Amino acid sequence: MVMMNGMEYTGMDAILAGSFRAAIYCRLSKDDDLDGESASIANQRDMLENYCEKQGWEVVAVYQDDGYTGLNMERPDLKRMLKAIERRQANLVITKDLSRLGRNYLQTGFLIEDFFPRHGVRYIAMNDGIDTMRDNNDIAPFKNILNEMYSKDISKKVHSSYLLKAQKGQFTGCLAPFGYQKDPEDKNHLLIDEETAPIVRRLFAWALEGHGPNYIRRRLEEEKIPCPTYWNRVRGLRNVSTKWEKKDPVNGRYIWDFTVIKDILMNPVYTGAIASQKKEYRFKIGTIGEKKPEEWIVVENQHEPLVDRKTFDIVQRKLKSRQRPRQTGEISLFAGLIKCGECGKSLTIRYTNEKHPKQIYSCKTYNAYGKQHCSQHRVEYDTLYRLVLNKIRECARAALMDGEAVAGKLSDTCEAEQKGQREALERSLAKDEERIDVLEKMVLRLYEDMVAGRISEANFNLLMEKTQKEQTELKTRVEEGRKKLADEIRLACDARQWVEAIQEYADITELDAATLNRLIKEIVVHESIDSDKTRHISIEIHFNLKPIPEVEQVTA
Repeated sequence: MVMMNGMEYTGMDAILAGSFRAAIYCRLSKDDDLDGESASIANQRDMLENYCEKQGWEVVAVYQDDGYTGLNMERPDLKRMLKAIERRQANLVITKDLSRLGRNYLQTGFLIEDFFPRHGVRYIAMNDGIDTMRDNNDIAPFKNILNEMYSKDISKKVHSSYLLKAQKGQFTGCLAPFGYQKDPEDKNHLLIDEETAPIVRRLFAWALEGHGPNYIRRRLEEEKIPCPTYWNRVRGLRNVSTKWEKKDPVNGRYIWDFTVIKDILMNPVYTGAIASQKKEYRFKIGTIGEKKPEEWIVVENQHEPLVDRKTFDIVQRKLKSRQRPRQTGEISLFAGLIKCGECGKSLTIRYTNEKHPKQIYSCKTYNAYGKQHCSQHRVEYDTLYRLVLNKIRECARAALMDGEAVAGKLSDTCEAEQKGQREALERSLAKDEERIDVLEKMVLRLYEDMVAGRISEANFNLLMEKTQKEQTELKTRVEEGRKKLADEIRLACDARQWVEAIQEYADITELDAATLNRLIKEIVVHESIDSDKTRHISIEIHFNLKPIPEVEQVTA
């Protein structure tokens, strides 16, 4: 008999009491069909703290995720707990039941079968009678599967409920669309928000005049009209700030996102209709994409409109007409290659509004947000074309004259610049290969359990199917990663490949997309402006097989 903290233990119980540092984990999802107050976070915590006290265990921390589904393993406090375990701050994890830890059977199984044992952690699911230090855990894999099946069943029921409401024209969103508010008497019905509705009407008025989202965004910022995120926050509906508000708490609220404006202008809710089922959803994965507007469920005349149908249809045609290819019908020659050296965004091509229009590239951020957020970085297409053509010919001739010297310079540069890329890729591969080893051990344990009669052949096949699917995906990713790593090493070392490739272009007279994409990695444009308003443009041409910046200066 052993006395601990005033309690008596005998035999195995004395060994199991031990010196444990317990981490209590509680979780509650709004989708959980649990029995009221007894399932609350507070009651889970009290129950587990009392249990630990009776066992004589020190509670080092309580972790709790309120409002998170068990299928989501990226829960904030779960991640904090796992980090604490890695730092050896706890050697016991206790939950009310197994489903509190998670409902994704593969990932929950990984924690119980691999992560916890590897870090010397004992796991207890109190109400399920699971304790990894005792021989009573054969039921755990079954409970994992049942927990996931339960979540899948709930997901189907919830989706069916939303589908039925969509077909009836009921609003089911968490937040009312900007310009509306939920009816206090009926949360599935919308009322006009007299404070924000005028802003929506102005957006449609500007669009009706033929202005696009970028123009509208600049006007909103100039007139200091706050964005929807700000309105939701000050009304206590959401505690979220945009990236612009975080960057500039005073003026960031007036910067609207391009997609927010476009979504408002394309949303039939402003004609009095309810449009639902806009996203593709998969169990455990979540949203996997947007549906086409013709696939939405749209029910007309459900609430008071902010714009009439005729205005809405005209705006849709105008938005569509703005999404057209260049006047020549061709893709820009430098598409995907030319970047802004300050904000990192692409430079986009357009025609100037002159008597004899020119094609110019300018910064996407400048075009969208104006000079407060980036400068124009304007480069004429003809100037860029000439500089790139001349630089390719110049490098080709240098390679022909002294290939050995050029190759030596390339080798030194490539080795330094690609070292970081290779190390990151190697770390990712090591992580995937470690997971493959874990899965192989899990497969072996499953087979042993089936042979010993601890699980049925049907359940063995079910578990094996999911495990092998993950194995296959990981092995494919590792194979692709190994190939990419080999390519990186080869390109870093074999500078002669670039020398031989560039030599073919010593006498070219014109550029084409195939040549550019073979030779050029990216073209970076920098801009500086003197006190006398003179713009200086520098263009870095980074070649594919070795990134030595070749800089050309153009003074405007």
